[in-house]
Amino acid sequence: MSSTARAATGAVLLGGLLVLSGCGGPGGRAAPVPTVTVQAGGDPVTVSPTQYCRDGEGERYQVTAPILTVAPDTTVVLTVADEVAASGWGVQVFDEQLNDRIGEVEVEDGTVVLDDINTSDVVPATYYLVVVQDADPEACNGLSGAWPIGVIRAGAGAPTTSPSETPADTPTASPSPSPTG
Repeated sequence: MSSTARAATGAVLLGGLLVLSGCGGPGGRAAPVPTVTVQAGGDPVTVSPTQYCRDGEGERYQVTAPILTVAPDTTVVLTVADEVAASGWGVQVFDEQLNDRIGEVEVEDGTVVLDDINTSDVVPATYYLVVVQDADPEACNGLSGAWPIGVIRAGAGAPTTSPSETPADTPTASPSPSPTG
């Protein structure tokens, strides 16, 4: 797939952001919600949240998580916004249906870039990494920010960081991550 087609596919996958609530900020506009960037050997991909706590109000968004086809034994680099790093975050690993949490990666407070995950660290070849902002139990009823990223580990020589078409049975609903802090 050409880089132009790959970029267009990524734009289609991530273009479905629909804000369900929230207003304020300059001119009555809500400040943009933070995004996460993921890179696994190829071009970086921007990920929008499925949920976020803004100004004490929980917001949920209709987004389709990017699905990346990655080569085995490739470093996954996650970059979060400064405000997410300041509040704390971690990575939860879910099965391919976003039903069962199968692992967790703790992240040191204040970390903006995490490069400690390898595509071969997870046993199933298809899984989700969910960046989860630490929840404030006093705000948003404990709702935290969540940015899901689908991962398909292909055989050797496969393309890396290529957003794939979302399979028909891929969940688009928000995962229910557990607060990490």
